[in-house]
Formats: sequence, C-alpha cells, structure tokens
Amino acid sequence: MADVFRSLNLLETLKESIDHNKLSDVKDAVEDLLISRTNLAVMGDHGDEKATFINSLHGLSSGDDGAAPSQPPVSPEEVAGYPNPKHPDFRLWDLPPVPPTSPFEPEGYMDRVKFARYNAVFITFNQALPPNSVQVFLEARSQHRQAVYFVLLASAKSTEKHLEEKRRAGLEVLTSQGVATPKVYLVRPSALEKFDFPGLLEDLEGDLPDIRAHALLLALPALTSSLVARKKEAFNALVWAAASLSGGVSAIPVPFVASMVDCGVAVRILSKAQLSLCLDDGSVERLARQRGAEPSRLKGLRTCVLSAGVTKGEVKARLAAAERDSATVSSKLVEMAMPRHARPAGRSFAAMLQALNAAIDEMAADAQKIVAAALGEGK
Repeated sequence: MADVFRSLNLLETLKESIDHNKLSDVKDAVEDLLISRTNLAVMGDHGDEKATFINSLHGLSSGDDGAAPSQPPVSPEEVAGYPNPKHPDFRLWDLPPVPPTSPFEPEGYMDRVKFARYNAVFITFNQALPPNSVQVFLEARSQHRQAVYFVLLASAKSTEKHLEEKRRAGLEVLTSQGVATPKVYLVRPSALEKFDFPGLLEDLEGDLPDIRAHALLLALPALTSSLVARKKEAFNALVWAAASLSGGVSAIPVPFVASMVDCGVAVRILSKAQLSLCLDDGSVERLARQRGAEPSRLKGLRTCVLSAGVTKGEVKARLAAAERDSATVSSKLVEMAMPRHARPAGRSFAAMLQALNAAIDEMAADAQKIVAAALGEGK
C-alpha cells in the first residue's frame, strides 16, 4: 500500500505542475523517468559477492556483456563504473574499500571517490564491518545524505545462523561508534528477492526524491511480483504525464491526427516498459539461465504482442483505436481525469491514457507470469 501512495504522490506532484502551467517541469520528469538517470555506488572489498551484487542490480550474470568482474579492471584504489546495458544512464559504481589506517579522515576518502555524485551508497561487507566504513557513514549523515546503507553480503556457503551472528557483530560496531538507529541489511547477491533486499529497496525509495526513486524503480530488473506491480504504478504516473503533455500540445484536436503526433512518445514509453519489465528476449533468456528454467516456456507466457516487441505499427493501431473509442467516453469522466489546461484537447488525452494504460496492464500481467514461473511462486 505504501508503494501505491508513493506513486500517487508522484502523480499529484505532476498534476500540480500541470495546473500551474509548469509544463517544462513535467517534460523534465517524463524524460528523467524514460532515461532513468541514476548513480548507485557499492563500497567495500572486491570479490565474488560484491561483483554478483552489482550484476544482480543490473539483471546480469558473470560473463554477460557489461557484467562486473570479481576484480575490477582498474587499480584496487580506483573507482570502476558499470552502465546498465538496457538503461545506459543507470550506472553502478564499484568503490574501493576504505583504508584501515588510523587516524582516518573520511572526507579525504569521500572526495577521492566523488561520493557526492551518487544518489545512494551501499556499504558492503561479508566478514567483519570495518570501523572506518562507519566513519564514512557518519560523515555522510552530517552532510544530510540519508541514502547510505550497510549491507551484509551472504555467500552461498553461509548458514543463516552464521549470517545472523555477523549481522549482530556489525550492529555492535555501529552502536559502539555512535550510530543512533543502527541497521544492517542481509542480502543474498545471487537472489535479491530473498532476505532483506526488498525492505532495503523500499527504504531506498523512501529516502530518494520521488522522480529519482521512480527512475530507479524502472531501471531495476523485475525481481519479484511485488516489484512488477510497483513498476506498473510508476508507468501509470508516467503515462498520465505524457498524456497531459499530449493534451496541452493538441490545442485544436483533429480526429486521428493526435495518434500520429503522440506515436513517438508512446513508442518510447512502451519500449521502456518492455525493458523495465524484462520482457525482451534477452532478459527472458537470461532469467531462464539464472533460474534453471526453459527459455521457450517463459517466452510462451507472453500473450501481449508488445511484450515480445514494440513496433510503431502496433502502437499507431492502438492509439487510433483508443481515439475512436474516446468519442463514446463520457465527457464528464474525461474532464475529471484531465488537468485544466488539457481539457480542450480531451480526445487526445483520453486516447493516449486509455491506449498506453491498457498496454501497460497487459505487459505487466505477462511479467507477473514470467516472474512467478521463474521463481516457482504458487507451487
């Protein structure tokens, strides 16, 4: 329910901008959501668990194009960057571990790794929590940066009892160094749907500004059914914003012309949805490899033609059909849903809203089926 309210908050922000004629703000928001410009940093010792965590955040496995290696291709003291192959503006940064020196000046380390450019930072460890990492955390908090988190990476061989012992030890270090409300998230790098990662993601979204949180949400892989549902809510807000801009541009709506004008934006949104929901062939095949499933079986669960591929012809047809249907929609209902400035162009707004939301619903339903089958949900 909190995720629904978060999407409603974004929608209300967009509506307020529209009503105050701040169309440039809405255009910027739409563009930010479509390109998902986000920088996340993963700090800590190099190794298999850290590399797997970075790759899982991108939906990749070791050996895939663009995957992070266990040992970065730079000096151990340098920063390595990994853009997402599907969302190039979503970048993960592999930060070196903090030095164990004493005395330690966190500001020097933070300046060296350009700490300020990251939207969020995960401070990872898989053995004992380095005390100097806590100094970096405290310095970040003193600079009013909330999106910094301690993450205990679980190896495949670790038992839950052993992991809980490590978590308790980490919490003791945090408490001893003055962290007021210490929290350590337990994460299985190869299976992010397990342990604490879903809760970590919710906290991360709550600590980021609305637009940035939703941009991140759209760039992450479709890890769980819950995440698919949240992506769908975010796309609903994106569709509303795009439809509102469409209505504002079409001051004198001409039947069947708006569908041609809006087609380019609609193609971008639905192409983004296909990639975000991991419905493209490459994503489905990669998920099948990761989960030991048959690729053809997962692909066969796609019943919406847009899930397999977004084409301009299919999008045009859906917009044109929606525009015909919008002529029979109650004008009062359309008026209630629209921002004030767009009401003279009601058919353009209603057609885009109807066509894209219906497509998003169908694609999200396909993604839900694929994720459930891959994770063995419902068995």
